[in-house]
Amino acid sequence: MNEGKPLSHGRWPALVAAFLGWMFVGFEMGLFPIVARPALQSILGPDEGLVGRWNGWIVALFLLGAAAGGVAFGWLGDRVGRVRALALSVVTYSVFTGAKYFATDAWHLGALRFAASLGMGGEWSLGVALVMECWPERLRPMLAGVIGAAANVGFLLVALIGALWPATRESWRWMFLVGAAPALLAGYVAAFVPESARWKAAVGRAASRPLREVFARGLRRTTLLAIVFASIPLIGTWAAVSGWLPLWANQLGGKEAPAAAAMTQVVVSVGAIIGCFFAPIIGGKIGRRPAYFGLCLLSLVFCGYQFRCLHAYDAQFLVLSGIVGCVTAAFYGWLPLYLPELFPTRVRATGQGLSFNFGRILAAAGALQMGQLVGLFGGSYARAGATITLIYALGLVLIWFAPETKGKPLPE
Repeated sequence: MNEGKPLSHGRWPALVAAFLGWMFVGFEMGLFPIVARPALQSILGPDEGLVGRWNGWIVALFLLGAAAGGVAFGWLGDRVGRVRALALSVVTYSVFTGAKYFATDAWHLGALRFAASLGMGGEWSLGVALVMECWPERLRPMLAGVIGAAANVGFLLVALIGALWPATRESWRWMFLVGAAPALLAGYVAAFVPESARWKAAVGRAASRPLREVFARGLRRTTLLAIVFASIPLIGTWAAVSGWLPLWANQLGGKEAPAAAAMTQVVVSVGAIIGCFFAPIIGGKIGRRPAYFGLCLLSLVFCGYQFRCLHAYDAQFLVLSGIVGCVTAAFYGWLPLYLPELFPTRVRATGQGLSFNFGRILAAAGALQMGQLVGLFGGSYARAGATITLIYALGLVLIWFAPETKGKPLPE
């Protein structure tokens, strides 16, 4: 592909829009784990088992909504363009995040988080497709790292806010109002981000039927493998790490450490930013498959140690949380590098949106199982987390059935 004007036109506005859009998604994703326990306790009472079960249901609703949104907005991006669909996805998650301020029952939080997650699921596939289609191919690993790190910058921002002003049963509502601010980004996207030249050329050559094509004979195996490779880290992080480590820290810290959840999220986020940035760069050097294998192995080892060997909220807990955040979130830098390389331009947003977000359905099942396991293990987040994170062992084997795309151009 020529790297002249058609490719480079609008590359910086596209990168800014994708980075900020995914950063604000990370802010909202990180917001709920910090406020979940005090919010649910203020609504439901102090029953830890009931709070854990409702948190599991709400995490599952988020993941299901993100899966549906990833498919719907990905399809829309392949049909009407990346930019218009991206602006709509940002408006969706911003408005419904802010509306959680008015929740008075646990199911209100679940319904609004589901609605917000529709837009969040769509933002990832659209932003990644837009950036990868207008920047030079040699920069894909670095760009994947930047986009992958963006959500964790959002995680870090909300964690710092939570550390400075810990969420309590009386103060949790105002934090959701901050999550409505990204609606302003939609105006920037609509006004300043040009449409992908690759997409316009692709749909000009042939009509796009994205959902039919990604499951057609030529792409079916690729799509199914991509779903698996996204599902494994999604299950690991949402069913045990991102969605539950802050709650576990809150439980271990008790009243003596009211900012335990936020501080845990701070170190997890810092580790995740580092992991997301460097994982695709390493994948660009040694290959996509060896990088994924290494991440699965490291995640299996460090998650096992944290959940099985630590029993107190202390400095060691925070250090291990940072390492776990680094290795488990690094997949989210690897995925925006690898998934666009599997699908042709006319169905790229749908293919990677479906693959990444269908994994959230399986992660939702994992989150529900985590909630059940917490109850089964007498409120022990550690024993439940140690069980769920065995999922990384599956990735050690299945990655070798995937194609290696290192050094190859994006398929047209």
